[in-house]
Amino acid sequence: MVIAEACHDADVITASLAEPERFTTLYQRYAGEIYRYIAGRLGPDVADDLMADTFLEAFRHRVRYDPERAGVRPWLYGIATNLIGRQRRSELRFYRAIARTGVDPAVEPMEPVIDRLSAEGMRRPLADAMARLNQGERDVLILVAGSGLAYEEVAQALGVSVGTVSSRLFRARRKMRATLEAHRG
Repeated sequence: MVIAEACHDADVITASLAEPERFTTLYQRYAGEIYRYIAGRLGPDVADDLMADTFLEAFRHRVRYDPERAGVRPWLYGIATNLIGRQRRSELRFYRAIARTGVDPAVEPMEPVIDRLSAEGMRRPLADAMARLNQGERDVLILVAGSGLAYEEVAQALGVSVGTVSSRLFRARRKMRATLEAHRG
């Protein structure tokens, strides 16, 4: 199913070169998912704009899309992650504010990640731990845990090797564990 959908997605991009309105199929298919990913990283205030920018960027660069290199879904996540990178300072302020106050200003926080680690009482320590990760570690952790992408898809989205994804994830988990244990102790 995923392979068939990826082939269909590539066909949609190819068709959109002659018929630009065909690109809306990809928007309809992935906009919600990309929005949730961005909102989980930066909050809903900028999610609409960055989600729109993700698809605008994808549309503008669709002629350069290489179906051999990446599926459309990881390609879109890669574009979104790059745009999030440009908002890095805002993201750090976001996590530091949660760490200080314990209040998550996002209407749709990354509940699946938070729920896996702990309930409401862990929100501050979790945000503190996330703020201590470097950008690459944070990107990999959130793409794997929050978006459910496979290591190969994360590698494609970020333009790095699978080994880099694995090592960043290992370091991120180790740092998260250490920070969370320090909060408990």
